[in-house]
Amino acid sequence: MAEITPKTKVDDLLKEYPQLEEFLINLNPKYKKLKNPILRRTVAKIATLTQVAKIGGYDLFHLVNLLREEVGLPPLENAPAETEEEPEEAPAWIGQTPKETIDANRLLDEDRNPLAEIGKALKKIGSGEVVVIESDFLPSPLIDMFKEKGYEVYAAESEDGIYLTYIRKP
Repeated sequence: MAEITPKTKVDDLLKEYPQLEEFLINLNPKYKKLKNPILRRTVAKIATLTQVAKIGGYDLFHLVNLLREEVGLPPLENAPAETEEEPEEAPAWIGQTPKETIDANRLLDEDRNPLAEIGKALKKIGSGEVVVIESDFLPSPLIDMFKEKGYEVYAAESEDGIYLTYIRKP
């Protein structure tokens, strides 16, 4: 049996424990996108359980231990104390008109790869310009990936529950 930890990637988790796909979907409707084959081939390979917990609004160790319990593993001990993250202040640059707005939900519904579309959009824009992603979930894995690549990224949930993720090219 493979370990399940905060660093476990979703793709690895579901290959080892395929029954956890339905468990996660029943746990939170935001996880229904796990059924999307494009999302599974792309984002699931980079998304960790830490990011999955953020998407679903779960305490990380609670989610990890629910998954562990479901497959018969003992709970993780020594969960770090919860630290309240300060909300990130919106940078001034999110006020500029985006060069492109990408509807990630629509692309997924059309069996298209949002990551590929975002990549194409970012290649077309100049330094300091912005692309916006609209989605009904916080795309934590993509946010982390673009930050690692040197992009400035800011995400916020709108009043209607849609997340707007701003990516600014360096």
